[in-house]
Amino acid sequence: MAIPYHHFNLVTSEKPDMEMLFPSPVVLTQDELKRIAAYKAVEMVESGMVVGLGTGSTAKHAVDRIGELLHQGKLKNIIGIPTSTKTHEQALSLGIPLSDLDSHPVLDIAIDGADEIDPNLNLVKGRGGSLLREKMVEGVCKKFVVIVDESKLVKYIGGSGLAMPVEIVPFCWKFTAKRLQELFEYAGCVAKLRTFASCNGMENGGLPFVTDNGNYVVDLYFKRDIGDLKAASDAILRLAGVVEHGMFLDMATTVIVAGDLGVTIKNKIIK
Repeated sequence: MAIPYHHFNLVTSEKPDMEMLFPSPVVLTQDELKRIAAYKAVEMVESGMVVGLGTGSTAKHAVDRIGELLHQGKLKNIIGIPTSTKTHEQALSLGIPLSDLDSHPVLDIAIDGADEIDPNLNLVKGRGGSLLREKMVEGVCKKFVVIVDESKLVKYIGGSGLAMPVEIVPFCWKFTAKRLQELFEYAGCVAKLRTFASCNGMENGGLPFVTDNGNYVVDLYFKRDIGDLKAASDAILRLAGVVEHGMFLDMATTVIVAGDLGVTIKNKIIK
């Protein structure tokens, strides 16, 4: 059920890059918080825009909302660029017109979730396995709006102790995984091939998880801060066999965080 925004009072903080929406005293579930953040993001979508459609449990709410507004006639002439097969199917079911980067190499806006966000708005994405297409789409949009609940906020990338995914080619995947692990040995890195079993909460066994692009995913787990993110990114991408990694550095222009105290909107500071 949609949570109407008129339950919120908008207050602007002293900092120009922040806004707060304070709700009435109601305890909300994590999924309701995700929906609130997603609906707020969709308020930035205007008729005639080309929109990047994200993938995942939070982005799903945004895609649903865009479809709803199109059906109501409140949005018109929207073109969606999906970031996964799953989102493509969802958008088609909602009647959202779709295209691709070949026809629309520059997007007006993209809305997607994230798995981690550090204080500088750097992201980890791709725990759903769609990191390559997400980065291709969200790297060419004029505005990239990230929607999360407050559990995704971390002090540093990898700080949640959860996976930082790297998409790799299947050929000699053990060799590539070993090189990735050795690359971040100083941070206590453990590299694990993602399997369908691990995606379903089982610890062992299962066939390798395969991305929409026919590749594998190696999940990197860090015990300590990996340091310079740009240097880490460059080092990963220099390894033959690596397709892309899940660090989205300096890409988000707006982050919307839904939490117990309301919704925080943080905008990228242009230096």
